[in-house]
Amino acid sequence: MSARYDCTDPAQRVTGLAEAAASLRKGDLAVIPTDTVYGLAADAFSPPAVTGLLAAKGRDRQMPPPVLVGTVRAATALVEDLNAFGKDLIDEFWPGGLTLVMRANRSLIWDLGDTKGTVAVRMPLHELALELLKETGPLAVSSANRAGAPPATTAADAEAQLGEAVAVYLDGGPCSGDVPSTIVDLTGAVPKLLRRGVISIARLREVVTLAVDDEWMEDDSGPVADGTVADGTVADGTAADHPVADDPVADRTAADGAVADGTAPGGTAPGGAAADGTAAE
Repeated sequence: MSARYDCTDPAQRVTGLAEAAASLRKGDLAVIPTDTVYGLAADAFSPPAVTGLLAAKGRDRQMPPPVLVGTVRAATALVEDLNAFGKDLIDEFWPGGLTLVMRANRSLIWDLGDTKGTVAVRMPLHELALELLKETGPLAVSSANRAGAPPATTAADAEAQLGEAVAVYLDGGPCSGDVPSTIVDLTGAVPKLLRRGVISIARLREVVTLAVDDEWMEDDSGPVADGTVADGTVADGTAADHPVADDPVADRTAADGAVADGTAPGGTAPGGAAADGTAAE
């Protein structure tokens, strides 16, 4: 049976965070507030948990979830190389509404779906989410809604859509908005905009050179791209030719939640696959 905790109450917040962390470690799902919308979270290193997340949303492996991290160190351990563009963008916009698509660390034992060797990583600007992430390590997090439905901006919205598929709901009050994170692809020679969002093209270009394919995306006065959701994932699809596979590793400390050799806690994830879709190490 699902449990919901009012995290605006200090006592329930402590209990809720502990229960959410315990449930996620067991491979169950949790709903958490972020700085965009509510997110549906799973242990990024548990293939069954990620499969459960996709099933709860009504998605398949072609739409892998992004990964949220609680520290920059955790993010850098997830990727092959954080280049100078990535470092500058992180310094300027993290924590916040910027998702970065990078080449996934090939030594990691995980299976987020058909990611084509990439991972989409974000550090949210939300105290409750960051507190949980620093306890659990990187989490696969997608918007807390059924595929095709509006993203949930309250815990009640999320529970109405996901029900008993989720073990713990952390209610942090209404989210501040429903505009998605901006997505930038760092896998090429020049950073490329994959999705408009809360961080404008003009702001990004104050920090890095930015390639933008479509003319309508150049117009910052226009609407956010259709078919997107606000948790750093492309709604029920992929970002351009890079699936948005949303965050851990380092040394599996309490802060970073991952193992130095890239294995999931307790060893290799059964039936898992590398981020590039090859057989699990």
